[in-house]
Amino acid sequence: MIRLPSSHAAITAPLVASSTQFPGIPIGKSLLDGRPFHLSPVLTETALLPSTNSLALGGLGSGKSTTGKIRIRREILHHDHQAVVIDSFGEDNIGEWGALAHSLGGQVIEAGSFTLNPCSDLLPPEVREQLIRSLIAAVEPGALTYQSTHALQHALNHPKATNLNGLVDALVRPEDGRWPAAKLAEWGEGVAIGLSRYTEGSLRGLFDGQDATLPPTDLPILTFDFSRLDRNSPAIPSLMAAVSCWAEHVWLPQSTAVHRHLVLEEAWQILLSPATSELIQRLLKNSRKAGLSLDVLMHTLSDLGDGKAQDLARLCEVAHIGRLNPEEAAIVGTLLGLPAWAIKEIPHLDPGQAVWKVGPHYVDIIETTRDEEEARLTDTSSRRRQAQESLAEPDLTLVKEAQEEEKEDGNYEDQGQSLPEPIDIEQGDAWNWEMPPNVIDARHYDVIEAARQGRCSEAAELAVIGERQDIAAHGINSDEAVSWLSTRAKVAELCGSPATAAQLRATVSRMGKEVEWWTDTTAAGTSPAEQHVPPPTAPTAAANPDGGHPVPLKRRTWPYAAAVAALTVAIAAVWQNAADDKQAAKQAAYKGVSATELNIDGVKTRALADWSKDGQSVILSVSVNPDEKPKMVRIDSGNQTSHEETQPLKEGQFPMPIRLEVKVPVKDRYQAVQLSVMVGGSHWKPNTRAPHRTIEFRPDETAIDTETGKPLKQWHSRLL
Repeated sequence: MIRLPSSHAAITAPLVASSTQFPGIPIGKSLLDGRPFHLSPVLTETALLPSTNSLALGGLGSGKSTTGKIRIRREILHHDHQAVVIDSFGEDNIGEWGALAHSLGGQVIEAGSFTLNPCSDLLPPEVREQLIRSLIAAVEPGALTYQSTHALQHALNHPKATNLNGLVDALVRPEDGRWPAAKLAEWGEGVAIGLSRYTEGSLRGLFDGQDATLPPTDLPILTFDFSRLDRNSPAIPSLMAAVSCWAEHVWLPQSTAVHRHLVLEEAWQILLSPATSELIQRLLKNSRKAGLSLDVLMHTLSDLGDGKAQDLARLCEVAHIGRLNPEEAAIVGTLLGLPAWAIKEIPHLDPGQAVWKVGPHYVDIIETTRDEEEARLTDTSSRRRQAQESLAEPDLTLVKEAQEEEKEDGNYEDQGQSLPEPIDIEQGDAWNWEMPPNVIDARHYDVIEAARQGRCSEAAELAVIGERQDIAAHGINSDEAVSWLSTRAKVAELCGSPATAAQLRATVSRMGKEVEWWTDTTAAGTSPAEQHVPPPTAPTAAANPDGGHPVPLKRRTWPYAAAVAALTVAIAAVWQNAADDKQAAKQAAYKGVSATELNIDGVKTRALADWSKDGQSVILSVSVNPDEKPKMVRIDSGNQTSHEETQPLKEGQFPMPIRLEVKVPVKDRYQAVQLSVMVGGSHWKPNTRAPHRTIEFRPDETAIDTETGKPLKQWHSRLL
C-alpha cells in the first residue's frame, strides 16, 4: 500500500509523471495521480527514450514476471511483435512462459530437444569462434590462454572442423602450421578436454550434432525451457550462449516482424557468466540497429556482484522495480538514479506494483492491471495458492453429504430448521449495502462536451456551478462533489492546462475515488449519450399505518443470498454446539471495517480500520480535510507510524487533504486493533507534544475510546 506524504507524492511526483505521455500498450494505472499508463518503448520518440531495452527487478511474489509476460503478450497481440524467451525457472519442472507461448500459437523448446552445431556455416567465422570459446569458458574457465586460443583458431580452419567432434579431433591431432603440430597439440590440450564434455561427457547431445536442428523463425513466440536442468549446471550458460548466437545471426535476419524481443528470465545466470556476458553486451549495444529489445528479468542487482555485469544493467533505459528490502532498494536507486521518495516506497509495494523509470527523467509508481485470461496465463504461484485454499476453504462435499444424511434421518424436522426462502419486499431486512451508480449525471457530459468543442470558459463556469450545487446538496466531501474534481481535471486537460489537471487528479486519487470515473461506464458498452438522463431519485419511505416514523422500503434480495444462507444452515446442522453458535455470531457481526470521526485539538479527523480479505493484516488510516488547517497529523499502531507536517503553500498551490495510513499484521480476521491519532491544530507549535486519542477498532463496525471505554459513533463513507 502506497504511503507517500501528500505534500510530496501527491503534488511533486504527479506533476513530473504527468508531463509525459507514452504511446503503446496499456500497462496499468499510476498510484500517484490515478491516470492510465501506456508504454511501447519502440513507439516512443528517441529523444525521450534512447533505447528500448528494459530491466525488471523484484523479490519473490512482487509481480515482475507477471508484468513482463503481460507486456510481451500485449505487444504481440496489438503490434505483431515477436519474442524469444530464455526460461530457466518454473513449477513442476515446467517453464513459467509455457502457457503463454501455447496461447499465442508459439512453441516451447525444451533443453535437449534441439541441437545447435557451433561449427555450422550458418554462423559467421568470428561468431563460431566466440560461441565455442563461450562453451569452453562455461566448463573450463581457466583453459583459455593466448596459446590455447591460437590452437583453437588453427583447428577451426581444419577441413574436419564441421562439427564439435571434428573440432576436437583437429585439436588433438593438428597439422603443422605457423608452429609445429606437436606444440599446437600441447597448446590445444586444455580446450580439447573442455569441449569433450560436450562430445563424451554429461553435456553430450546439446552441441555435437552434424546438422543443426534449428527452431522456426516465423512464430510469434518461442520459449527455450531450461527449467529441467540443474540451475548450477554449466549447460545453462552454454545453452544461453548458443541461443543468443542463434537469435542474433539466424532469427533476427530471417524474422519479418516489425520489432523483436529477447526475454531473459533469471538473467543473473547470463550476465554473470563470462561465457555469455560478452554476447549479451553486444546485443544490448546493437539492439536499436537490429530492431530488438532485450527484456531482462531478475530478482536483485546484488545477484550481479560489483563487476561489469552491473554496467550492463545501466544500458536498459526502461526499468520497473517491484518490492525489495530497503538495502536492495538503496542499491537499485543509486545505480538507476531514482529519486529519494521512490527509493523509500520500494519496500512497501504490494504485488503488481512497481516503481517505473522510463528514460532519463520519468519516474512513477504503476500498478499493473490484467484481465482474467492474463491472470490464468501468468499464474506462477499455483502450488502456494492451492495449499492456502485447501486450508482456508471447507470441504463442501462433506457438508452436502452430511446434510443429506440428516435429511434422511429427519433431523431438520426435529430441530425445526428449514432452508431460508428468498426475502420479499414485504419480508426480511432492507438492502444494507450501497449499490454502485449506473447512471452518470448528464451535467458532467455537458461540461466535457463544451471543453471538447473549444468552449473552455463556458465549460469551467458550468463545472463550478455544478460543483457548488452538489456541495450545497450533499457536502464538500460527498461523492457527488468529488466527481466534479475529476470533471474539472478533464476540462483542464482538454483546454491545455496539464499541470492543473494533474493537481486535481492527485486530489481525487488521495481521497480514494476513481480519477476517470466516466471510463468505467463507457467501457461496459454504454455511451455517454445513452446515459444522458437525470439520475434516478432515491426510493421514498412508506408511511407507517400505525403512525410514528415511516417504514423504509425494502428490496428483493439477490438469489445468491439465499444460497449463502442455505450453506450457513447446512454447516450449523453438521456442527451443533455452543462453540459453533458463538462463531456463527461472530461471523454474522463481522463487517471487516470500522470508521469514526474524531475531534482532536479543534481539528475534525476521520479514522478508518479496514481488515484484509485474508485476515492477515489491517490498514489503519486517518484523513483530514484541508479546510481544517492542521499543522501536524501523526498515527501510531504497534511499531508502525506515519507522520506529516503541513508546509506553507507556494504561489499557485492549493491545500491538499492529508491521508496517512499504516499496515499492521493480525492473527485472524476478528482481532481488534488500536490506533493512536495525534493532531496539532492551529495553535500547535513544532517540537511540542500534540493532543492525541487512542481508539480500539473492531471488525464488527464498532470503535471504542480506550480512555473512557465508551463506543464512538460509526462514520460511513466511500472516500476513506
